[in-house]
Amino acid sequence: QVQLVESGGGLVQAGGSLRLSCTASGRSVSNYAMGWFRQAPGKEREFVAAIRWSGSWPYYTDSVKGRFTISRDDAANTVYLQMNSLRPEDTAVYYCAADRDCFTTSSQAMAEVPLNALDAWGQGTLVTVSS
Repeated sequence: QVQLVESGGGLVQAGGSLRLSCTASGRSVSNYAMGWFRQAPGKEREFVAAIRWSGSWPYYTDSVKGRFTISRDDAANTVYLQMNSLRPEDTAVYYCAADRDCFTTSSQAMAEVPLNALDAWGQGTLVTVSS
């Protein structure tokens, strides 16, 4: 069973940057697609980015393209989300997720499957962007 722990959230001014990390334990996630989701106050959880293996083509939601970069280090069992040019509307709790089925299909699949179908979730880390 995979356990995920996110870190790196915090308070940042608009235009600033943050790097989120998600470290897995319990087993290797080298054959899991890894993704980031976020949930703003009063809104539903939404997909942000996903990647299948290091060097594979990632998939992003349109609102973060060109600003966020997802990457992974399988030796460290960790996935990252580099967030640049942050905006107040990026304020949310950011969650990491892992899924084996999406590893065999596509990164885009993590944006399309029901949230409760994903194999594992972290507890989230809060990102607050001030204007």
